[in-house]
Amino acid sequence: MRTSAAWTLQSVPDQTGRVAVVTGANSGIGYVTARELARRGAHVVLACRDPGRGGAALARMREEVPGARLELRQVDLASLASIREFAAGWRRGPLDLLVNNAGVAMVPYAVTADGFESQFGIDHLGTFALTGLLLPHLLAAPDPRVVTVSSEGQRFARFDLGNLNAERGYRAAFAYVQAKRANLYFAVELQRRADAAGLRLRSTAVAPGLTRTNVLTGGANGSRGRLYAALARLLVRVAFRPPLEGAKTSLYAATEPDLPGGSYIVPGGPLQLRGEPVRRTRERAIRDAATAAELWRLSERLTGVGYLSAAPC
Repeated sequence: MRTSAAWTLQSVPDQTGRVAVVTGANSGIGYVTARELARRGAHVVLACRDPGRGGAALARMREEVPGARLELRQVDLASLASIREFAAGWRRGPLDLLVNNAGVAMVPYAVTADGFESQFGIDHLGTFALTGLLLPHLLAAPDPRVVTVSSEGQRFARFDLGNLNAERGYRAAFAYVQAKRANLYFAVELQRRADAAGLRLRSTAVAPGLTRTNVLTGGANGSRGRLYAALARLLVRVAFRPPLEGAKTSLYAATEPDLPGGSYIVPGGPLQLRGEPVRRTRERAIRDAATAAELWRLSERLTGVGYLSAAPC
């Protein structure tokens, strides 16, 4: 496994023959991740909530990478029915790579189509359900990987299994870092369960660092008013780095040949907010198997999606 100092975007190996799904691929980190995978020869499915924005991203990507093998499919992680429809409509056979990139951040209180608090419902439960429903296709691939985008903000979460769905009040920032901690728990627990079942699956989590995306300014945050929008745009422009930099951890986790399953990849600079990808091993959440297992059981119950019981397609 190459060290971070030796790894660049040019280090991404040839992806010809691989089929990848990238959620939230119409903008930001997801767009760059999808584009660079396609540039290396992968067939990339852009899994997007909004068909209009997804179509515009598809056209732009085809201009930037002539000859890229791309397709657009709609999925809304705020709707379990939409997730089930996406998975049921999969016709491409084995799936080599799933990048769980889509999510929302620090939005005003709202609920998903199924009644879950939106950050927990989209960032974690939507990701959990989509991965589980696509699992048979992943297990049919020779070297399947799942990459789940968390955040270094998860380090500040006071994870409360009794308040995951805002049962005892809602604070946007608290709900966000808690959902991102859930992403990390999920990725590592998926690897534990795959290992226990003897499955050839690699599940990793990544943190992109401070990155310029529309996660703070678009979608539900668009209703916060002009002052919020102006301050958010200023913060993103001054303190955050371009999406090309933020996508590095996702691309590293998706393609580095010798990366072990269960890894957590973060930027290697100060506070893990900038720098080249490195593997972070000293993370309390990675070792907290009891909480991860309880979250898993809760997630199966809430979504109705069970894992590791189906044979490969």
